[in-house]
Amino acid sequence: MEVILTEKLRKARKYIRAIFIIGTFLSIFLLLLTAGILAYAKLQGPPPLAVPQSAIFYANDGTVIGEMHHGEKRYWVPLEKISPYLIKATLSIEDKQFYKHHGFDGKRIIGAAVADIKARAKVQGASTITQQYARNLFLEHEKTWTRKLHEAWYTIRLEMNYDKGKILEGYLNTIYYGHGAYGIEAAAEYYFGKKAGELTLSEASLLAGIPKWPSRYSPRSNMEAAKKRQQVILTSMVEDGILTQREANKAYSQPLSVKKLVRKETLKGASYFFDAAKSELKKELHLTEQKIKTSGLRIYTSLDPRLQTIAEQTVEDVFNPKTELQVAFVAMDQKSGFVKALIGGRDYDQSPFNRATQAIRQPGSTIKPFLYYAALENGFTPSTSMRSEHTTFTLNDGVSSYTPSNFNHYYANDSITLQQAIALSDNVYAVKTHLFLGQDKLVEIAKRAGISTPLKKVPSLALGTSPVKLIEMVNGYSIIANGGWEVQPSFIKKVETYDGEVIYDAARERKRILDRDTAFLTTQLMTGMFDPKLNGYTTVTGTPILKYLSRTYAGKSGTTSTDSWMIGYSPELTTGVWTGYDRDKTMDMVEERGYAKKIWALFMEEALKEEAASSFKPPKGVTAVYIDPQSGKLATPGCPISKLTYYKRGTEPSEYCTDHLLYEEKKKEKSEKTEDPTWYDKLFKWLN
Repeated sequence: MEVILTEKLRKARKYIRAIFIIGTFLSIFLLLLTAGILAYAKLQGPPPLAVPQSAIFYANDGTVIGEMHHGEKRYWVPLEKISPYLIKATLSIEDKQFYKHHGFDGKRIIGAAVADIKARAKVQGASTITQQYARNLFLEHEKTWTRKLHEAWYTIRLEMNYDKGKILEGYLNTIYYGHGAYGIEAAAEYYFGKKAGELTLSEASLLAGIPKWPSRYSPRSNMEAAKKRQQVILTSMVEDGILTQREANKAYSQPLSVKKLVRKETLKGASYFFDAAKSELKKELHLTEQKIKTSGLRIYTSLDPRLQTIAEQTVEDVFNPKTELQVAFVAMDQKSGFVKALIGGRDYDQSPFNRATQAIRQPGSTIKPFLYYAALENGFTPSTSMRSEHTTFTLNDGVSSYTPSNFNHYYANDSITLQQAIALSDNVYAVKTHLFLGQDKLVEIAKRAGISTPLKKVPSLALGTSPVKLIEMVNGYSIIANGGWEVQPSFIKKVETYDGEVIYDAARERKRILDRDTAFLTTQLMTGMFDPKLNGYTTVTGTPILKYLSRTYAGKSGTTSTDSWMIGYSPELTTGVWTGYDRDKTMDMVEERGYAKKIWALFMEEALKEEAASSFKPPKGVTAVYIDPQSGKLATPGCPISKLTYYKRGTEPSEYCTDHLLYEEKKKEKSEKTEDPTWYDKLFKWLN
C-alpha cells in the first residue's frame, strides 16, 4: 500500500514539474510575444488619426456661408476647447478606468462576459474608449473575429504612440451623436446651437448618453428616453465622486432647450460665390473635391455679407420679375483684388451657371478705357481732337471696308476731344484711335490689365465685339483704379487646417503693370460720363443715372444688341454689372437696356453710404488746367463752360481758346446797350 502511494506521489510530482516547466515556457513565450507585439507596434509608429472632416467656408465677418462634407458633418476641436462637464460625463459612463488601463480593461471584459453568459445574449459592452476610437478610425463595424483582432491591434498602436489626452480628444471628435452629427462640436451645434466648450452640465450629461444608442437617446427623437439615459449618467458621476447628489438633481431638473430645426435663409447669390471660391480652392491648393470634403479645412473668403445683401436686393428691386433677362454682378476691392459680392444669375436653383465668372459676352463700349489708356500711353492727351462723322474705313488689304456708327446715328460732324469722345461714347473716334495706334495695341493693354480671354485684332474690337468675362473686365478696371498695380480676382483670403495651421494665404507681392500717371488720366476721362459739362451733339452716357449719384465716380457703360454693361468705381470699390439674355435674344425694350446702369448706381450709393465721400488723388506726374471742353484749349473768361482737366506734366495745352471771343464781344455790346439809363439821361431825353 505504501509502495502504491509512493508511486502516485512520484507521478504527481512528475506532472507538477511538467506543468511548471510548460507553464514557465508558456509564460516566457507570452511575455516575449507581448513584448514583441508592443515593440512592433512602437516600431510601426503612430497610426494616422485622419478622419473625414467637414470643410467650412466663412464670410469676412466670420459667418458661415457654406460647408463641404462627405455625408458626415464633423469638426475637430482640441480637448481644451471641449466642456469639462462633457469630458467627465463621457469618462464616467464610457470608461471609468481610462487613465489607468493601457487600452483594455480586464475587469470590464470579465464582467461583460459574465453578464452575457447569464443573459445568453450580448447585453453589455466591454470596449474601452481607445477601442471605440480605433474602431471609428480604421474599421468597419461588422461583428467578426477578424474585425476584433484588427481592433485590438489598432488599440495597441494607439496606446503605444499617443498620450491619453490625444486619444480622448480623437474619440470625442469622431464619435457619432445621431442625425449626421459626428464629433462633439457638430453635436453641440446641432442640438443646442453652441460650441463644445460652452455646454452646461445638464447639456453635457444629455449629450454624453447619445453615443450608446443614437437613434433612441437623441433628445430630438425621444426626449423621454434621453432624460432616462441622462439620469443614469448623472448617477454614475455621483458614484464616481465627480458630482454631489444635489448638483446632479439640479442638472437633471434644469430645462433644456433643444435647438429648433429651421431652414437657413441664405444669401441667394452666395451660392454662386461659394462655387467660385471652391474653384479657386482647387486651383490654388490643387485639391480634389473629395480631399476638400474630408480634410476639415477652414476657408476664409472675401465675401462681404452686407454688400452681397445690397447687391441682391438692388437686382430684385430693379428687375421686372416677369422678364427672362439674366444678370451678372461683381464688386471688388481694387487694392487687393478680393471679391466682395458676386451674383452669377437670377436663380441658382434654376441655373447654377455662373455668368459672372464663366459667361463670355461682348463688352461693347466698356472696352474703350483700355483703348484710351493705350492712346494716352502713345502720345494722345485729353485734348486730342478728331472728327466725329459718318466714316467708312478702308482696311489694310485695300479692299475690305468697315463703317462703324454712333448710337442713333448721331454725329458731331465736327472735331471732338478725347475727353468728350469717351464721355459721349463716340464710336467713330474710337475706331479712328484703334486703327491709328495699330490693332495690336488694344490687345496688348487689355492683356496687361488681366483680360485673359483671347481678343480678335479687328477694327470693331474698339467697340467691344470680341467676347470677354465680366470678372476679368472688373479686374481690368480695378487695375486702372488702383494706379496700375497688378491684382487678380480672389475669393479666398486664407485657408487653415482643422488645427489652425495656415496652408494658404492670398497675400502676395504686387507689381505695377500700368503706368500710374496714365492710369490716373484714364480714370479722369472715365469720370466724364457723369459730367454734363461734356455734353455735345448728344448727352453724356451717364445722364440717366445722375439723379442717383452723390459722389465722384469713374466708369463706362456699354451696349450691344444682346448685352448691357456698366462698370465703374469709386476710390474704394469697383463694381461691374452685365444684363442680357442667355440665348442671344436681343434687348428691344429701352427699359431693359437701362437695368445695368441703374443696378450699378443704386448699389454703389448704398454700398458706400457709410464711407466719407472722397475723390481720386492725382499723382505728382500730372497737372490740372481749366480748358474749354469743346476745343480742348485753355479756357478764357469768354468760354461759357470751363472744365478742370488733368494732363501729364508738359503735355497740357498752351494755346487759349479763341472760339468764344466774338461771343464775348457781342455779349459785352449787348450788356452796354441794355445798361439802365441814369435819371439825368431820362430827363435829357424828355426835354428833347
